[in-house]
Amino acid sequence: MINFVDTLIEKKAAEEIVGVKASDSKYIFGKLANAGELCLNYDVTLLPPKKYFLPQRETVFKFKLGDKPSLEPVAEAKSTILIGVHPYDIKAIELCDAVFTTINPDPNYLLKRDKATIIGTDCLSPNPKAFCASLDTATTESGFDLMLTDIGDSYVVAIGTAKGDKLLKKYAKTREATQSELAGRDGQRKKALGEYKVSLNMSPEEIPGLLEVSWGSPVFKEKSEPCLSCGSCVMVCPTCVCFDVQDDVAFTLDKGERYRQWDGCMLVDFAKVATGENFRDDKEKRFRHRMYRKGKYLQERYGKLGCVGCGRCALACLAQIASPAETFNLLKAS
Repeated sequence: MINFVDTLIEKKAAEEIVGVKASDSKYIFGKLANAGELCLNYDVTLLPPKKYFLPQRETVFKFKLGDKPSLEPVAEAKSTILIGVHPYDIKAIELCDAVFTTINPDPNYLLKRDKATIIGTDCLSPNPKAFCASLDTATTESGFDLMLTDIGDSYVVAIGTAKGDKLLKKYAKTREATQSELAGRDGQRKKALGEYKVSLNMSPEEIPGLLEVSWGSPVFKEKSEPCLSCGSCVMVCPTCVCFDVQDDVAFTLDKGERYRQWDGCMLVDFAKVATGENFRDDKEKRFRHRMYRKGKYLQERYGKLGCVGCGRCALACLAQIASPAETFNLLKAS
């Protein structure tokens, strides 16, 4: 693995080689200087790899003012290889793909996705807030170019696309996996399923129906009361795709740019409109909306739940109320 990654960094210098790196006691996705920086035995990163397709802030066009106003679209992307993406994040990217390719395809997102190569790795040490096993997102058979599973003294590699196959053949030394090695991969995955500390008391298919009859439940008020409206839960979520759009005009008033930046439904002004009305002006409404988005709205529109069970929101939440699993279980029990 070390030789493979170092070779990628050396031979594909024109591309961005990104991987999971340690940052104090946490993990982040960042550009790799060498294979020694790569951590594949991590639990979860602070921010999801979504940020490489939907940046936290992104210029969408530049404009000129004056007698002959004009605008120039900005769509920039560098070929990127993402190494170490967990299955739940791959599932989240597949949902983002659905959002940004249907109805109104987003050219900026699509350009970045087209130039990206995803090398996944199985999550064998889940974080204590994750519940991927309950959502069938602990493993995946799609959405990756290559998928790695650590079986101790080597990695089993699954090839997902022709692009991944070409990359592997050109930059790595491989051989056919033995039946024993494949059994070792399956054993590692099965063992990891038993490591999850949080679970749903229902199947994923039950969640939309549960929410259908739970709109007036007191659970939403009770759970939302400690909320700080900080937005941490939605800012770390791999499936949240909302953004705000702003114009930044130069002091000279002759030019500027329009940019978008991450926004989220748990922030106080998210549903505030130009005339001052706020359609979700209290914490209960915002909290309930987030849960319905995770468990019902996106399922109805795209056929995929809006939660992949990564646990980032629960880890980031100072009030300790953000976990969809906790809310869904309370609704089921009430």
